[in-house]
Amino acid sequence: MKSLTPRTLWSATRQLAAADPLLGASVERFGPPPLWARHPSFATLVHLILEQQVSLASAQAAFDRLVDAIGKPTPTRVVWLDDDQLRAIGFSRQKAGYARELAMALMDGFDLDALASLPDDAVRAELLRLHGIGRWTADVYLTMCLLRPDVWPHGDQALATAAMGVADLPQRPTFAQLGEMAERWRPYRGVAARILWHHYLRVRGLPID
Repeated sequence: MKSLTPRTLWSATRQLAAADPLLGASVERFGPPPLWARHPSFATLVHLILEQQVSLASAQAAFDRLVDAIGKPTPTRVVWLDDDQLRAIGFSRQKAGYARELAMALMDGFDLDALASLPDDAVRAELLRLHGIGRWTADVYLTMCLLRPDVWPHGDQALATAAMGVADLPQRPTFAQLGEMAERWRPYRGVAARILWHHYLRVRGLPID
């Protein structure tokens, strides 16, 4: 399956900026987005579980405590931790269950590496089989780990906030409205998401690395 490279990201960004004045204005103001990439791994999925419905800073702090406790997160090491240990690290009761079930799924043979050869919809379907992996988590894994160019991360709060600013909307669009808006960015919805994430971070003066 096709994945973004620095060259294809730049090319797609130029095409989107030329075709859509709103994205074009953001790119002109802040430049092209970086090719953010996260390692396609069990550890990254655990990190994404921690990021569900909380700030990135809070999730990062919890993930750092997990690494301090067990080293590189692996299924076996996570399964060793009991609920009290996971909660002390920063997992909610629900997320502790998700992380443990994810670890057990991989120990039982779920093949994360095989996802790289599957089309987007098939990857999403496989990930959604895992308890605790919802649409947002699956889409971000596709976008950030597998670097797919046309995946729109459904349910992303930062994208909704950025779209409100870029389009000068009176209120933040619903996720359904945002998905409809993203249709015009095919076949580079994932690149449009990167432009909007970049916009969100730069407007707030947040680090982009």
